[in-house]
Amino acid sequence: MSIDRQPAVAGAFYPANPVVLGRRVDDLLAGVADSGALPHPKALIAPHAGYQYSGPIAASAYARLAPIAARIRRVVLLGPAHRLPFRGIAFTGADRLLTPLGAVDLDREALAGLADLPQVQRLDAAFDGEHCLEVQLPFLQRVLGDFRVVPLIVGAVEPEAVAEVIDRLWGGDETLIVISSDLSHYHDYATATRLDRETTRVIEQLEPAALDHQAACGATPLAGLLVAARRRAMQVRTLDLRNSGDTAGPRDQVVGYGAYAVF
Repeated sequence: MSIDRQPAVAGAFYPANPVVLGRRVDDLLAGVADSGALPHPKALIAPHAGYQYSGPIAASAYARLAPIAARIRRVVLLGPAHRLPFRGIAFTGADRLLTPLGAVDLDREALAGLADLPQVQRLDAAFDGEHCLEVQLPFLQRVLGDFRVVPLIVGAVEPEAVAEVIDRLWGGDETLIVISSDLSHYHDYATATRLDRETTRVIEQLEPAALDHQAACGATPLAGLLVAARRRAMQVRTLDLRNSGDTAGPRDQVVGYGAYAVF
C-alpha cells in the first residue's frame, strides 16, 4: 500500500478546488510574456509564496519548460526548512505527494542512491506544514504531466553538501532541478528592489559565497545549485524579478521574488 503525504497549504497558498487550481495555474502560465528564444534550462529557481503574490513570477520559470516537457521524467526539488530547525537534508518516507491536481510519485530509487551520504536523512517532520516544495507541484503537474519527484528539505548544512546531492542526482535531459526560494523579506519597496537586484547579480555571476539568508530564504539550497552549476561552467538567465508590492500587497513591507533559468 502506498503512503501518501496530504497537501498542507491547499486552500491557503493556492486553491483547494482542483478545477479552480488548474485554471489558476493555466492562466498564470498563459500570462507569461514571450521574451524570445532561450536555451533549454537544466535547472530553475522559483519563488514559493501564495499564488496571488508570487504565482506570476513562478510561472515565468515554469513556462520555459513547455518545449522540453515531454522529455522530463524526474524533478529534483529542493527548498528551505521554514518550520522545523534541523541539520542536514531531509526526505520523506511517503511514496506519493498529493495536491488537488492528483498524486506525484516519489523516485524512491533516486532517494536510495543517496543513502550513503551522511547529510541526507529521513525526517518526515520536516515536511509537516512545509509549503516551499508543495506550492511548486501544481505548476509542474500542469506543465509536465507524468513525472517523478525527489523532494528534499534543506536544513542547516554547508552549500557543498547540497551540491554533492545535486551532483548525485544531476542525470541527463530527463532530470530537471528546481530550487524553491524567495528573496528579501519585509523591507520597504525601494530597499527590497535594491537588495534583490544585488542578489540577482550574485546568482547570475554564480557566486554562492555571497548569498545569505537575508538575501534569500532558500540561500542554502540555492548556493548548492550555484556550486554545482559553476563546476559545469553553466549560465544563469533572469526571467522575472518583482516583489509582493508589484503583485498583490502594500509597499511598506514586501517580499522579493525572482525566477531564473540555469542552462
